[in-house]
Amino acid sequence: MRIRASLAGLLLAGSLAAQFSFQIADDEPGPWPAILSSIGLVPSGAPCVHVVRSGSAASAPQWLERAQQGAVVVIEGESGLAEALGFRPGAKRVAMRNVLDARDPKLAIVWERTLELPVWEVPKEATVYARERWSGAPLVAGFRRGAGGVLWLAVTPGERGYERFPYLPQALCDLGLRPPLASRRLWAFFDSSYRLRVDPDYFAARWRKAGIGALHVAAWHYFEPDPERDAYLKRLIEACHRNAIAVYAWLELPHVSERFWADHPEWREKTALEQDAHLDWRRLMNLQNRECAAAVEKGVGALVERFDWDGVNLAELYFESLEGHANPARFTPLNKEVRFAFREARGFDPLELFDAASPRHHAKDGVALRSFLDFRADLARRLQEDWIGRIDRMRRGNRSLDLVLTHVDDRFDTGMRDRIGADAAKLLPLTERHDFTFLVEDPATVWHLGPQRYPQIAERYRPIAPRPDRLAIDINIVERYQDVYPTKRQTGAELFQLVHVAARAFPRVALYSENSIQPPDLPLLASAAAVVDRLERNGARLVVDSPRGIGVPWNGPALVNGRLWPATDGNTVWLPPGPHVIEAAAAHPRLRLVDFNGELRTAAALPDGIEFSYQSASRALAVMESKPARLEVDGEGAAIEGIDGAAGFVLFLPRGQHLVTARE
Repeated sequence: MRIRASLAGLLLAGSLAAQFSFQIADDEPGPWPAILSSIGLVPSGAPCVHVVRSGSAASAPQWLERAQQGAVVVIEGESGLAEALGFRPGAKRVAMRNVLDARDPKLAIVWERTLELPVWEVPKEATVYARERWSGAPLVAGFRRGAGGVLWLAVTPGERGYERFPYLPQALCDLGLRPPLASRRLWAFFDSSYRLRVDPDYFAARWRKAGIGALHVAAWHYFEPDPERDAYLKRLIEACHRNAIAVYAWLELPHVSERFWADHPEWREKTALEQDAHLDWRRLMNLQNRECAAAVEKGVGALVERFDWDGVNLAELYFESLEGHANPARFTPLNKEVRFAFREARGFDPLELFDAASPRHHAKDGVALRSFLDFRADLARRLQEDWIGRIDRMRRGNRSLDLVLTHVDDRFDTGMRDRIGADAAKLLPLTERHDFTFLVEDPATVWHLGPQRYPQIAERYRPIAPRPDRLAIDINIVERYQDVYPTKRQTGAELFQLVHVAARAFPRVALYSENSIQPPDLPLLASAAAVVDRLERNGARLVVDSPRGIGVPWNGPALVNGRLWPATDGNTVWLPPGPHVIEAAAAHPRLRLVDFNGELRTAAALPDGIEFSYQSASRALAVMESKPARLEVDGEGAAIEGIDGAAGFVLFLPRGQHLVTARE
């Protein structure tokens, strides 16, 4: 966000605080605290959003004056205030359930229950943001007044705040709201098959603005060298690095690549029906076969060396399927190596579990079934540990590589262990020995549940995680198979609540995938990911306390905790975790850190440069205002490695915890 006047000046004038807080002018706040906090607003201070759930006509001049001064006034349904402002119910009533939003007219927005509502008259100056799809009756409308505006809703947004009007946060922004905070800690998954012939520089800049700090790229498309594909991936990685975005090789073993599947039919995984395991888009290979595993390891090693990766994501390395043994056409692994090993250990071929004529058929012999399911879960754990070790050996040649293990949740949905062999409790102890991030994948079985599932998931993992700081959560932004309302895919207020609640519960939030994020959501993602415990005005100062670190709009030079602050691009001050006080400074420091994708710990301006400390699981990307002349890392002279970036010189720094001194 760009603010024309200086932040200190706005604070002194009493108007900047209006960018941070909201007020519910009613004893019953309804869903509004959840809606507004999900984009970074707090319930204290001089409000920038007033929600008037019922109001009299006499108060209309008062609310219009507040809008004139920069606030957004929200009114719901029928009231004296609504009528005084020009929102009047007509005599005709219509059964309403389908909604058309002007931001995305093709998006299907369907309410769970039909409501019979009046056809409203709205002021001529108002913009209608949402209508009933078939009658055209207005449902959400607003108009600008001075620096702010008025937003009207025909009916409450719903108990959770997103059941009826997904794009209320965007409508608030249309009327003058500027979300105050930003985070750049999000991760996103990227599959180039959905982004053919796009400009990597354009997308990288857009991703960074949306708060994305790392992109996990579908690496199976590049498993075998190909000049055209390789050139594209190299351009993508360079574009991401120029915008301070780390890039991870996202692997989906035992899927390797389409060509690997075609070239090696002898190594294909088998289902319980003894068919090749080509399930959905994944073509699964038999990694229990030593020759197959060796060939895959060699290919992955070459892939890691061929590109300038910042990390590797070993994702979903367990077995099919979500229906478990109930669907033998999808149930794996039943290759000959697994069958032999199980027969040696337990005395029978596991294929008997799927033979209706066998006394060991799973419907007849629960003990035999339990024996194989436990064997299978242990096999998945050993497979994961084996491949974590293989990737670790590859990292010895590139110490800047991070490692991520994406693992479906089996603590909240405990049935996942039997369905796919996932067992997080057996894997998490490995984080101490191998130093990797454990990315919990939100299972499909709970996609219909609300955002409060994320604190519950986090609470089930913390007691069994030796490194809670290396936990992360993966939110699947997808077309859900359950009956969900108002949209099949999470968007708008629902998405922002999911991201915001998850960001408070977990140190890191990943989104699957960048392609599935609706365009209207991108401008507010960074605000949704921002988390603060305190944000308030104190005279000419701004007091901020964030558990993860935060970006705060600030036009011009700043002091933080009384010292000249170098981590700023002139429009945003980037703060480490913890409490801080911001106030105006007389001049910028000589050298500035304008963007950073690691976790900033401290920063200080020097007479001839900057000093800062950080923690980063991968190679860190520090965007300096200009290329430094000298560099020290942990007190030792270091070579200056990096590239010219979109906003300055991008300095490549080692993974881990370090102190950096850069001088002009």
